[in-house]
Amino acid sequence: MRRRFDRPRNARWPILAILLALIAALFAPGIASAQPGRTYTIATDLTFAPFEFENEDGKLVGIDIDLLNAIAEDQGFKVDIKQLGFDAALQAVQAGQADGVIAGMSITDARKQVFDFSDPYFESGVQMAVLETDNDVKSYEDLKGKRVAVKNGTEGASFAESIKDQYGFTTVYFADSASMYDEVRTGNSVAVFDDYPVLAYGITQGNGLKTVTEKEVGASYGFAVNKGQNAELLQMFNAGLQNLRDDGQYDEIVSTYLGQGASTSDNSIIGLIKSTYPQLLKGLWLTIVLSVVSIAIALVLGAIFGLCRVSTNVFVRGIGTTYVDIFRGTPLLVQAFFIYFGIPAALHFQMSAFTAGIITLSLNAGAYMAEIVRGGILSVDKGQMEASRSLGISYMKSMRKVIMPQAIRTMIPSYINQFVITLKDTSILSVIGLAELTQTGRIIIARNFQSFNMWLIIGVMYFIIIMALTKLSNRLEKRINK
Repeated sequence: MRRRFDRPRNARWPILAILLALIAALFAPGIASAQPGRTYTIATDLTFAPFEFENEDGKLVGIDIDLLNAIAEDQGFKVDIKQLGFDAALQAVQAGQADGVIAGMSITDARKQVFDFSDPYFESGVQMAVLETDNDVKSYEDLKGKRVAVKNGTEGASFAESIKDQYGFTTVYFADSASMYDEVRTGNSVAVFDDYPVLAYGITQGNGLKTVTEKEVGASYGFAVNKGQNAELLQMFNAGLQNLRDDGQYDEIVSTYLGQGASTSDNSIIGLIKSTYPQLLKGLWLTIVLSVVSIAIALVLGAIFGLCRVSTNVFVRGIGTTYVDIFRGTPLLVQAFFIYFGIPAALHFQMSAFTAGIITLSLNAGAYMAEIVRGGILSVDKGQMEASRSLGISYMKSMRKVIMPQAIRTMIPSYINQFVITLKDTSILSVIGLAELTQTGRIIIARNFQSFNMWLIIGVMYFIIIMALTKLSNRLEKRINK
């Protein structure tokens, strides 16, 4: 019996060494290091035009971005801008992944408990808009018994919440303005409350809405840092902002975006493909890289923990079961936030979004791969193992030479299916700032508000890739089962 268990134990050491080396390689690029000069990492939103959005050339622009770059130049520091989305941007600052955040963020008493704010750089306000063809809703009184769309964390959402009981309507929340406007265009909600410059910009870009109320006084926008941290950065921002106001550069930046007319771009499907294909191909490539690398690692994890799940050793089997239960029992979104924000904050280091994305997808897919391996092994008749062991062949050699070759035949379709699932799961990683294919589509829609056409294009791209994988799976299965 000693011989039976000694070999597997010894065999695990090279595997463990490989895994440790792999983890070290993954973490290495993301660990913060001291940099010469004053370079600050600034988190921002992705889809909040005209304050931050990507233009047709894929360049990040907007009032916030131009102001930040101008202030940095005026004060002699550099910025490394992270596009994360509003909620993730705030978490990045709190977790130490970013030094500050600029994302059309309203200065509120509640936020002052967590962040230190700059002097206000924009005086906001709120307006209500309805469908362009809607002549029934003209005031707040017309909202009684109806549903209204708002965006997370905005002044528009705060204002809607403050009056909804008075006027008898309900609110539904969305992550970006484009989704809010689509909600109204589809008729699921009758109106939207949004910050007036965002709403005005969307209308000029053809979002299909019209304003029906006067602008309500709103809160001011501010640049923010973690409470009690980066005071020097905050001081430089305030000084630079004042200089921009004094020399007229501030007014020039604001008028660039709030004064532009309606878009003249070709928003047909052909026109969108021509103007956006470089961004779409870049997003598609990142999706493929994330999927391939994650699946490769997941195959190794699945094999190791799958074998653990069928081990005769109770302790080893418990390790495999715990790993599978944890990652199958928690949402992928929670795992992404925990790995990217939670762990670095707890251990006081930085991790790149790409590294966090790979780790998240690998661990998640590995749990399902482990169950595929376990199912494949259990599908092989127990008599095969018994016969092999009766001939004096060791457990591990019997597993490697007898059981696994037969089990793989049943695993192939499930492996390809998991590959497809992982490829689609990459879209969830947009919450940590990875601009894969789905997030690229959201970024483009935030600029042109052409939801239907863009999602149709992206859906076709996903369909082509997944059908190619399906055909590959079928051919591979046929060759193995010959």
